[in-house]
Amino acid sequence: MTSDVLIIGGGIIGLACAVEMKLRGANVTVLCRDHSAAASYAAAGMLAPDAENIANEAMLSLCWRARALYPNWTSKLEELTGLNTGYWPCGILAPLYKKPGEHEVSQRGIPYADRGSRGAEVKKEFIPSPQSPAYWLDKDPIHEYQPGLGVDVLGGWWYPEDGQVDNRALVKVLRNAAVSLGVEFKDGVTVEAITQQQGEVIGVQTNIGLLRADHYLLAAGAWANQLLPLPVRPRKGQMLRLGVPEFVTELPLTRVLFGDNIYIVPRRVVSGERSYRSIILGATSEDVGFTPDNTPAGIQSLLQAATRLFPQLQNYPIQEMWWGFRPATPDELPILGDSHCRNLTLATGHHRNGILLAPVTAVLIGDLILSQKTDPLLTNFHYSRFQNQSSTTTSMLTHPANFTNGYSKNLSLQPAELKLQDSGLIIAGKTFHSRLITGTGKYRSTGVMQKSVAASGCQIVTVAVRRVQTNAPGHEGLAEALDWGKIWMLPNTAGCQTAEEAIRVARLGREMAKLLGQEDNNFVKLEVIPDSKYLLPDPIGTLQAAEQLVKEGFAVLPYINADPMLAKRLEDVGSATVMPLAAPIGSGQGLKTTANIQIIIENATIPVVVDAGIGEPSDAAQAMELGADALLINSAIALAENAPAMAYAMNLATVAGRMAYLAGRMPMKDYASASSPLTGTITG
Repeated sequence: MTSDVLIIGGGIIGLACAVEMKLRGANVTVLCRDHSAAASYAAAGMLAPDAENIANEAMLSLCWRARALYPNWTSKLEELTGLNTGYWPCGILAPLYKKPGEHEVSQRGIPYADRGSRGAEVKKEFIPSPQSPAYWLDKDPIHEYQPGLGVDVLGGWWYPEDGQVDNRALVKVLRNAAVSLGVEFKDGVTVEAITQQQGEVIGVQTNIGLLRADHYLLAAGAWANQLLPLPVRPRKGQMLRLGVPEFVTELPLTRVLFGDNIYIVPRRVVSGERSYRSIILGATSEDVGFTPDNTPAGIQSLLQAATRLFPQLQNYPIQEMWWGFRPATPDELPILGDSHCRNLTLATGHHRNGILLAPVTAVLIGDLILSQKTDPLLTNFHYSRFQNQSSTTTSMLTHPANFTNGYSKNLSLQPAELKLQDSGLIIAGKTFHSRLITGTGKYRSTGVMQKSVAASGCQIVTVAVRRVQTNAPGHEGLAEALDWGKIWMLPNTAGCQTAEEAIRVARLGREMAKLLGQEDNNFVKLEVIPDSKYLLPDPIGTLQAAEQLVKEGFAVLPYINADPMLAKRLEDVGSATVMPLAAPIGSGQGLKTTANIQIIIENATIPVVVDAGIGEPSDAAQAMELGADALLINSAIALAENAPAMAYAMNLATVAGRMAYLAGRMPMKDYASASSPLTGTITG
């Protein structure tokens, strides 16, 4: 029987996703190779979004959301299996050997001390959210709160909402839950290749043959790079367990200690009538590929750091040592969401936060695969952020003809220095490598429109639904005029004067996209324009229509005045983008609303597409230099004397503006500054 979903990887992420999707009614199969080397085995189970000092805002939001899910998630798993996950919201104490500055303490910020292997990015100044409090403890209070700390501990931070879970127990509970629900497991299976045809996975080749499913989820952790060209590398982590001697009547720690290059995790396990008490020490972070085994250097570094922080551990017996491989990406963020194949989803690269992120990953991936719902947060973790082909490049700058004195050879061999990392344009979870959107109206002929669309290099073309429905001039035969297998249709509600009209036309647009083969196209460019003279959009009607269309599952791209408050309201109701006008539609006046567009860009967390008013390529470049995510240009191309040539020019301007924005403009000054150095000049 063909599975609905085939999951590659039986670690914590694969198991959590399997349980979630099985509970939603999917038929799920999980392929497992060897769990003992996985990241979920080489972990201490810390749930520490606050103590980790996570600098990336999207990652911090994801981790906070995951931590909030843990109490109910583990409770449901325990009810389902009758087994204990070891979830313990014990809080985390982060002792320091150097006291932070007074300003940081007064603001209850995250300390500036280097967290060693727990992450290179540390926030210098951070005021915690009310949902994530942190408290500074001076030397006397921290030693009173946690007796037994090293004498050189001068204070520390208390994170009361962080905690831990017994990662090995959790994996066991998830596996038992999955089995009891009817998830099929194939153990000892090695996936050798993912077989693909025409942008779709048709099966996975394994050591037991070809396995097929309707949808595939890659959750292979550190091994993901062996199947797809994803920038995921193994980071080896060594750990050990100390036993608590019988003469120590109470567990010496009742909270996690999070120190420099070390974490110390108390673990209590009840099995039948006996209880086991132990202390977990971890973890090294080593870039050694898949080199196995514990090493003297690794274990010694952990013991030295642990006994400095909590000296009495030096008399505790070593019970166990082990290692595993965490899946690390260059930016230490996970890879989540869709892939280059329509029926392949990615959930890998969780690095040291796999245990913490398991429940939220399961929910987000379940929504994406089974309900085709893309949480806006997922756009921050899309694989396309690592794609070189989406970088802005130019070969002209390194052509040997531009240099003399022997430098051309060296410079022409360094194109990577001219590549600026760009994640692509991501709208509602769908990635586009062109940031220029064009239209189909006002062209002299269908042939000119076809050539212009091709010359623009665009991947999204907006179409007026009403004009197509009525075969308006210039819109006859549009279904056959463009290759809708390569171009994403953006139906628009042009001509609608009320919210009710726009909602009806949006529904027609979705059906029109389906007729062209784009079954999953839920995009709509929302226009509500009652003003026939200036064609200015109705802000109230636009907001009303957007709210309803979002509820109906549309990815709404609303056309608006350059109103920062309206833009924020539209984002709050769930719009996929905002599209502020630069000037009245079709006027070609250029950027007349620059200041407001800049405010919208600064405040938005969704893409900002500048729409209407652009008249020439310099306008396009200027809009992109402001930081706009994309441009929609129709009249300036269609009404040009040579429309295809203008389309090509707009494409170049869009790329140039984006490259300039990413490169970073020089600071403006009120005075002159010599370009050539004043030292070493010839005098006399």
